[in-house]
Amino acid sequence: MKSENINNDPKVLDEFSIKVLKGLEISFQKLLEFKKQKNSPLVIMRDGKIVKIMAEDYYKVEVKKD
Repeated sequence: MKSENINNDPKVLDEFSIKVLKGLEISFQKLLEFKKQKNSPLVIMRDGKIVKIMAEDYYKVEVKKD
């Protein structure tokens, strides 16, 4: 099978990028919903450390005291 190059037209790449990012957003939202339903933690990297957090807490912002 012949490998096809992606068109280098900025408009085409921009449209493609938008579709990819939208797909990633949808996938992540589905992941969060799945983790909430299963009551299962997300494993993420925060401040260079691997941590487990609950899906409900993902969007909560930590307030750091000075």
